[in-house]
Amino acid sequence: MIFSKKIVVVLPAYNAFNTLKETYTEIPFDIVDEVVLVDDNSYDNTIELAREIGIKHVIKHEDNFGYGANQKSCYRKALSLDADIIIMLHPDYQYSPKLIHSMSYLIANNVYQVVIGSRILGKGALKGGMPIYKYIANRFLTFIQNILINQKLSEYHTGYRAFSREVLQNIAFEKNSNDFIFDNQMICQIFNKGYEVAEITCPTKYSDDSSSINFKRSVIYGLGVIKVSIQYFLHKKRILLCNFLN
Repeated sequence: MIFSKKIVVVLPAYNAFNTLKETYTEIPFDIVDEVVLVDDNSYDNTIELAREIGIKHVIKHEDNFGYGANQKSCYRKALSLDADIIIMLHPDYQYSPKLIHSMSYLIANNVYQVVIGSRILGKGALKGGMPIYKYIANRFLTFIQNILINQKLSEYHTGYRAFSREVLQNIAFEKNSNDFIFDNQMICQIFNKGYEVAEITCPTKYSDDSSSINFKRSVIYGLGVIKVSIQYFLHKKRILLCNFLN
């Protein structure tokens, strides 16, 4: 069943020169049909390397538009390539591309429409070198989100996600932020449409080249996550109230 689906891996890249080749080499091309790399105006040679190693679909932003804007370009291109399954993978080699088989299988066989690679299930995060303050922040935010969104995910902040074509066509991801909060807005849209999300334990590798944001932007991100979760909570309560009154 999985081989009858067109699988496109998208790589939202920013200064990924040091890790791109390693990530790309581990992509399972026995099932992956196309790879798309969107470069958000890197100042290193990510673009040149992408073309050198054979990535056919390379898009360069002429300005640094942000992580959310990068993903929007990724998904637009994947849909234009008639992808049935879209895998979003950070090219910083923090996540193992070897899980693409398992993630794709669940979607191809209509078990789930969305699958994420979780660093928190098991001991992947700390064992892989996630800084303790990031681990604590991740756990705190996830706890708050699960309460407000009424779900039981182990984390909401992974950069490894798989979607069916149907999901990307049915959510308004273009309306989301161009910044890092995009991921959390998108997952709320997914739950709002009634889709369930599967999680797969993902081994994690942290290094100096792993993508991250500074402390100030981390605080802004955390507050944004809570804001989006509260908005979702109030939206759902309003729907329930309207249904009751009607």
